[in-house]
Amino acid sequence: MVTKVPDIHPSKDIISSKSRLLEGKKVALGICGSVAAVRSPEIARELMRNGAEVYAVMTASAQKLISPELMEWATGNPVVTELTGRIEHVELGGGFPGSADLLLIAPATANTIGKIAAGIDDTPVTSLATTSIGSGLPIVLVPAMHRSMYDHPVVQQNMKRLESLGIRIIQPEVVEGKAKIADIGAIVEEVISLLGKKDLQRTRVLVTAGPTRSYMDAIRYLTNSSSGKMGFAFAGESLARGAKVTLITGPTAIPPSPNTNVIRVETTEEMLQSVRSELKKGYDLLVMAAAPLDFTIAGRSKGKLPGDAPIKLNLTPLPKIIKEARSLSKKLFIIGFKAEHGLSSKDLISKAQDRLKESGMDLIVANDLSRPDTGFAADTDEVYVLDAKGLIAHIPLTQKREIARKVLDMFAERRKR
Repeated sequence: MVTKVPDIHPSKDIISSKSRLLEGKKVALGICGSVAAVRSPEIARELMRNGAEVYAVMTASAQKLISPELMEWATGNPVVTELTGRIEHVELGGGFPGSADLLLIAPATANTIGKIAAGIDDTPVTSLATTSIGSGLPIVLVPAMHRSMYDHPVVQQNMKRLESLGIRIIQPEVVEGKAKIADIGAIVEEVISLLGKKDLQRTRVLVTAGPTRSYMDAIRYLTNSSSGKMGFAFAGESLARGAKVTLITGPTAIPPSPNTNVIRVETTEEMLQSVRSELKKGYDLLVMAAAPLDFTIAGRSKGKLPGDAPIKLNLTPLPKIIKEARSLSKKLFIIGFKAEHGLSSKDLISKAQDRLKESGMDLIVANDLSRPDTGFAADTDEVYVLDAKGLIAHIPLTQKREIARKVLDMFAERRKR
């Protein structure tokens, strides 16, 4: 009995499992001889999870650290280890239909950076870089090396020279005497930003995210379990589409996307004041994805309250931030959220519609927190999107970044009308 070989490599089953942000895009991944090459398979896999096809190109030094077979497993595609009669550097970097849409070199060594800056082609990666520069492909370099090499004046000059050619460099994390390869999330975000649509250029976006706190004494407080993931997804997607983004966030553990203006707050009062202050500067869109407390504890104790006796707390209602925002700007486009627990979809939509009408939002995103794969802590959600006329979209369970993409598509479409 002959087993049929599948037409599609099994490793490609993860493509678009997180989002379709890179769907239809082809990324050439150059890998050089840094120990950080051990991160290259996961970089490739994360690009694939966001929709990309990845083709690895390796130097001889890189092949001493990780095998081409590993990268073929990771990408599901043949790996370029030498240039042959197929002229692989032109095939991938020629800038014509079917070639790569972007060249990502991760990790990039001091040696390869210097060669590219000098126009030297003696490895598959440097030849691909030269071809890609000549054809105008976007190029991203992710340096990784020892700190002393990174600090060498000529290495710094080489990086500046490459930046002057339009090449993007994601700076390393300098710790423990090493210039370590940047966070994988930051690398993927840069690729998404370069290859994604830019329909939010010249748009100022203000996003709120995360929980707020109301202190009962010097160290204890009331809060909720909001993680900030949805707000950070909207901030990242807005930034990738060319917007100038300010993110006002309560206490969260999520690193923001590079180039995001971040304002950190703790209480609802601080978040409200920050929103007021920012909106006076002029914004086009407010995404109110935070879950601020609706009340504050009156009479906060200066010290620590005793824990051996009953404590009575007086809760005082706070102003609704969205209502305050609408009063400051009638032209501001506002996207808000309505989270409920354990409601039917019909009741959830009804409550969201009422909330939208009373608050003056333009769009509202409603979700139910009762499922383990939705809500605050989850990376995924299922939502209903409404405008003043009613339900306009149901987005089935998917990644929060994908939800942000689809909702911002709705905003962009309405701007055109």
